Parts: sequence; C-alpha cells; structure tokens
Amino acid sequence: MSIVTAILCGILYWLAEANLPFVGLWTLQRPLVCGFITGCFLGDPVTGAVVGATINLVYLGFISAGGSMPADMALAGVLGTAYAITGNLDANTALAIAVPLGLLGTIVWYLRMTIDSVFVHMGDKWVAEGKFNKLYLSNVILPQIFSAVICVIPCTLAAYFGADYIQSFIDLCAGKPLQIFQVIGGLMPALGIAITLQYIFKGEARIFLFLGFMIATVSGMSLIEQGILGLIAAVIYIQVTDSKKPAVAAAGAPAGAYDPDYDPDED
Repeated sequence: MSIVTAILCGILYWLAEANLPFVGLWTLQRPLVCGFITGCFLGDPVTGAVVGATINLVYLGFISAGGSMPADMALAGVLGTAYAITGNLDANTALAIAVPLGLLGTIVWYLRMTIDSVFVHMGDKWVAEGKFNKLYLSNVILPQIFSAVICVIPCTLAAYFGADYIQSFIDLCAGKPLQIFQVIGGLMPALGIAITLQYIFKGEARIFLFLGFMIATVSGMSLIEQGILGLIAAVIYIQVTDSKKPAVAAAGAPAGAYDPDYDPDED
C-alpha cells in the first residue's frame, strides 16, 4: 500500500468519526460504506463492498447511547477491508481481524470525548466574557483538529505498516490456525444477529418478528415489497394504538380532571 492510499484511509476514518454535517455517524461510519470507499482507494471496490458488508453484519444491532461507543465499526471497516485486499484474505478471515480492531478503536472515541470536554469549558468561558465570535473555535475548529490528529495519524500508520505485515501473519498461521480464524469470522454474523434480537424481541414487537420471518420465507416477495408491507403494517399499528390512548386516559382519570371549572372542594 502506498503512503498516499494509507493517508486516504486515515482521512476516511476521520470523516467517519468527525460528526460533520451529512457525513459521519449515520453514513460513512458503516463498515459497508467504509469498505466500499477503501476498496475504491485500493482499486478493488467490489471486494471492498463484499468485505465491508460482511463486517457490517456484526454491527446490525449497534447502538450508541449517551455518548458510549461499544465498538468502532468505522475503524473495523477501513482497516479490515484494507488488510483483506492487500493481504488477499477472504471475507471471514478479514472479519476475524476487523472485530478486535473495532474494539481497540474505542480508545480513540473515548479519548476524543474526554478532551472535547475541555473545549466545552473554553466555550463557556468565552460566553461569560461575551466573546461569542470565538465560539466557532471551541465548537468546530479545535475539536475537529484534535479529532483529525487522533484519527488520521493512527489509522494511516496502521494501514501503511499493518498491510506489510499481514502476509507474514498469514504465512505464520498457515494451516489449522488460519482455519480457526476463518471459523471465528464465519460465526461473527451470528453474534450481530443475536445483538439485534436484544432490541427487537421485546414487548409487543415480538409478534412482528415472527410475522416478518414468515412473510420473508413463504411469500416470495422481493426485499422492496417486504419493506413496503412492513411500512404499511407499522403505520396501521401506530394508528390503532394512538386511537386508543385518549379513551384509556379518559377511563383512568379522576372525575373532573378534564373539566376546567371543576373544583374538588365542592364535593
């Protein structure tokens, strides 16, 4: 891998984590997108998309609540795809390497969140002093400069030097050890599905899980048709449940609760 390509991989990782408008957490961060773009950098977009999609399976149930980051799927997508293409790995082996990288990447996220708190206090100080024209520094410029430093440099070094050592790793693990990594990589999508079920298989949503499974297996409809049917079912469900809320509230409310002239002292 050339140094220019490695730098591009580092910039891609930064953009995926930068929270810039219209890019970042909801677009570039997904391993499928990162993998495809990384594949374009390396001249093999098809392999990049295939590897990225395989890595993405692990993060189907991914959720980041309250600023927490259980795994850095952007780093897993970028480096996992880069190593797969440069090391001529299959998707399952690349997946087994990418997942630990994603866990390691959480260090970057928490470091960023920790240091960014300094910029918040800096902005508070400028507000107290009436220097509102400086807020763009604490809100945008300084955080993004710091984010670029901790994202671009490590990812560039890992992509440039790591790719050179990946073939040595494959040679070392030739035979049974490599097969073990392939088996582990093949089991990773099952982990992603299990994580997804944690958020789907709850309460009233359970019946929709089975309904969707039955429709997908016996209806013969395409994914687009299934998606439209699911959207219609969701709209109907919302309409039915919302229509019952006023009646339930009125039935459970104390007498006079909805009467503006009601005076409890008169009872």
